Amino acid sequence: MTENDGIGSTGGGGERRAGRRPVTSRSEIEHIALEMFSDQGFEHTTVDDVAHAAGIGRRTFFRYFASKNDIAWGAFDEQLVRMRAVLAAQPSDLPTLEGVRRAVLEFNHVEPDEQPWHRRRLRLILQTPALQAHSTLRYASWREVVADYVAERRGGDASDLVPQSIGHACLGVCIAAYERWLADDGSELADLLDEVLRALQRGWVTELP
Repeated sequence: MTENDGIGSTGGGGERRAGRRPVTSRSEIEHIALEMFSDQGFEHTTVDDVAHAAGIGRRTFFRYFASKNDIAWGAFDEQLVRMRAVLAAQPSDLPTLEGVRRAVLEFNHVEPDEQPWHRRRLRLILQTPALQAHSTLRYASWREVVADYVAERRGGDASDLVPQSIGHACLGVCIAAYERWLADDGSELADLLDEVLRALQRGWVTELP
């Protein structure tokens, strides 16, 4: 029995065309899954459905993703590592929230050909009730990166009120920008994020170096 044996046909978006080559990258699996989630619903699409449509087995799927919930987040953990590195590389004389703004814009950079998929990804994360508990954990990890940077710049602890508040505030304005982007097909995500992050900078200017 091969790795693919025992994975049933789903019909509809999950039906794999005969002769289609198995996908070979996480990005390809994400795209297939995001399309299936859009077509038939997140809760009605199983890991087996995605694996079958991609022409891979369950074991291969779980090499890329810990669970179905993780598909929507893509390379989130790797992006957080990169975001920490971007923050760490900011000049010491740069205002704290300017460093955060630059790192967040870098974190949210999406190539033009990937933007339609990113819209599907954000819509899934923000509008799927079944993902909210999982999203809460991801949000906490993101806020921790911001709080750690702010605390280092202020000489305090990341659990202090101001670093925690800035982490929450930055996440809040980013989510507002994501929601506006999803509602307005003609908008640019980078412009929306830049606008709200600059507004946040003005509000915190008296509290930070």
